[in-house]
Amino acid sequence: MNDQNNPWKIIDDKLIYDNKWISLTHYNVINPSGREGIYGKVHFKGIAIGIVAVDEDMNTYLVGQYRFTINQYSWEIPEGGCPFNEEPLQAAKRELLEETGLKATNWQLLGESFLSNSVSDEKAIYYLATGLTQHEAEPEETEQLIVKKVSLQQAFDMVNNGIITDAVAVMALQKTQLLLMEGKLQF
Repeated sequence: MNDQNNPWKIIDDKLIYDNKWISLTHYNVINPSGREGIYGKVHFKGIAIGIVAVDEDMNTYLVGQYRFTINQYSWEIPEGGCPFNEEPLQAAKRELLEETGLKATNWQLLGESFLSNSVSDEKAIYYLATGLTQHEAEPEETEQLIVKKVSLQQAFDMVNNGIITDAVAVMALQKTQLLLMEGKLQF
């Protein structure tokens, strides 16, 4: 089988739920084994954006907030949504300012990932931001945030010790750590 061929056949589909951020569709399918089955897909109407903001002293900025979906507090990098009609880098700049009050003069793409591709099409793009200056934060009404400055090493340790568990934050911080170890990041 060629890895580019789609072995799934859609018999029919039904939109189950729809709002301005996501939709949920139920599919009746013929699965790769040739049998009838079902599949559910959560479609995201934007891209997840994450920012590892690093200052001249090798500190980074974490955002803490209570997450409704997991019913617990979460430490993360600054993150947000990017509508499909917005450039991801512009969304990253907006989100960094909104959540931390920081602006950056230097931006580097760290990576892109699908966050849970077995049930959703949500894509994340994450950046490294340097050359930071402090301004006034502009959080959204749904956000009750605590911003914490920690050493970059402490953030790496928080990932490795299971304190930071948010997927975008984990991937972005681990990519930053890897690029630092390989000597591929310049601050």
